[in-house]
Amino acid sequence: MSSGNFHGPYLRLQDFVAYSDRYILLTSTTHSVQALARLLRYAKGYRRRILAATACSIINKLFDIAPEILIGVAIDVVVNKEDSFVARLNFTTPEEQILVLAILTFFIWVGESLFEYLYKILWRNLAQRLQADLRQDTYEHVQQLDMSFFESKSSGHLVAIMNDDVNQLERFLDGGANALIQVGVAVIAVGAVFFILSPLIALLAFTPVPLIIWGAFFFQRKAGPLYNDVREKVGDLASRLGNNLSGIATIKSFTAEAREAERLKAVSETYVEANRRAIRVSSAFIPVIRMAILVGFLATFTIGGMMALQGSLNVGAYGVLVFLTQRLLWPLTGLAEVIDLFERAMASTRRILDLLEVTVEVQDVSNRSLATPVRGEVHFQGVSFRYASSGAGVENINLSVPGGSTLALVGATGSGKSTLIKLLLRFYDPHEGQVCIDGQPVREISLYSLRQAIGLVSQEVYLFEGSIRNNIAYGRPDADEESIIKAAITAEAWNFIHALPQGLDTPVGERGVRLSGGQRQRLSLARALIKNPPILVLDEATSAVDNETEAAIQRSLQRIGHDRTVIMIAHRLSTIVYADRIVVIHQGRVIEHGTHAELLEANGRYAAQWRVQTGLAKAEDTLLG
Repeated sequence: MSSGNFHGPYLRLQDFVAYSDRYILLTSTTHSVQALARLLRYAKGYRRRILAATACSIINKLFDIAPEILIGVAIDVVVNKEDSFVARLNFTTPEEQILVLAILTFFIWVGESLFEYLYKILWRNLAQRLQADLRQDTYEHVQQLDMSFFESKSSGHLVAIMNDDVNQLERFLDGGANALIQVGVAVIAVGAVFFILSPLIALLAFTPVPLIIWGAFFFQRKAGPLYNDVREKVGDLASRLGNNLSGIATIKSFTAEAREAERLKAVSETYVEANRRAIRVSSAFIPVIRMAILVGFLATFTIGGMMALQGSLNVGAYGVLVFLTQRLLWPLTGLAEVIDLFERAMASTRRILDLLEVTVEVQDVSNRSLATPVRGEVHFQGVSFRYASSGAGVENINLSVPGGSTLALVGATGSGKSTLIKLLLRFYDPHEGQVCIDGQPVREISLYSLRQAIGLVSQEVYLFEGSIRNNIAYGRPDADEESIIKAAITAEAWNFIHALPQGLDTPVGERGVRLSGGQRQRLSLARALIKNPPILVLDEATSAVDNETEAAIQRSLQRIGHDRTVIMIAHRLSTIVYADRIVVIHQGRVIEHGTHAELLEANGRYAAQWRVQTGLAKAEDTLLG
């Protein structure tokens, strides 16, 4: 048997681990380079700024190296005087040579300071501009994505991409890009000087470089998973804090303050321990690399000194080599941090650009508007649709809603009622059949024109942080105060608004937290009404309100329903008794339709549910749900 790396066809475990580490490192680097190429394609409008910033970084680094070279030249002047290198430039006296070097040093320092200012301005402004554009482009793209995308992605995930990942890229461009460029320039420029002055010492000085680079990747590979664990633990800690603060009322009501404090302490200690493990590894890097630098410095210091004593190396050149050794090697100690920053930024870039490349399925392919005036006639013609995730949906729905009439949709949860509304608004497109408004297929109408014609009031009311005025006017930003008040009156909201100390200027708080559920629902209705839409859709708009609020909303609907088409989804059958037509949907199909009286007479599912809600039967006797 061979004593090498392989025993027959079998790979030793330690060899497998070593090869796996190299493969992971190579794969990670390849992915990062690909991400960088994608970022440069995205940032093609910034190429001049990128080139300018890169040029300033390079020039600044060259100026930064120059003083060490001048020190060596100055030593040469002091030692060799009229025979120095500077004397060959027609500056004969040592005094003239020192004066020339002083002037040159002054301009080099000025140049270094100037280009440091320029590269910082350019890189930082580029970082700010690019991160702002990336966030804006990503947000605008996400707004165009289909509802199915949002149903499969958490809002936290999307916020992390548009905020944390964009900021990660900004941090790299703000400092990491310049550091990476300058490390490369330092190695090339100093290496060139070394090989010009003494190839032997250059070879000795560069001996630690592979070790330093290997160490940078080694420590990054070891520290990377540890810092990933730290990020997970800090996420757990943030989640625990957020949940506890959101549920503070529950904590207080169960007198669970001490218990929750202990739970938070446990999560916090886990975070501290994860940080301790990562710090232990990352803190070892600089001391280890410092010893590698020492090897290169001692080689230059000792061998170069011997050569200078023997006369085979100019004393000034020896001074240059000694000073430049640290200038060559020391920046490499920051390579691990820069590489880590680069890898994180490129990982973030992949997530950002992947999100930007998500395909929009429901395309806004038409510039056509609805013919005016919009009558509000709605037709579902042989419409079928199934959700890919659950298989639920609707099957062969044929419905006609005359303009100005009120249609009510009832049925068990998941029967397909809300799906019809989503198809009407083109949140999805049907797999078969088509939806028409006034005889025009909605696919042939611009999304703007379609959705401007529909006012939606949903069960889950979302109010934006700001004033009541701003939330009502969200439906028509250019609305004047008279229109806002009129919409509030129609929605039965003006009485409570007028009673508030600040009236329309009352802040609603985040998600409308300062208002009651009924107040939020009435504002939502006012927001829809101020659009004056020919079609009004109410998706369980009264399911979570008290009887008084329900009665108020019903009065509103009876007033506004005469001039527009109203499509209602309701579980409370008392809210739809006046509807012109009631349609019962079960498992995605229409099983009953008619007026309230006709459906009671038919004695089907609708009648059974009516008896339950009016106390004439037990809930388990109904099949509507």
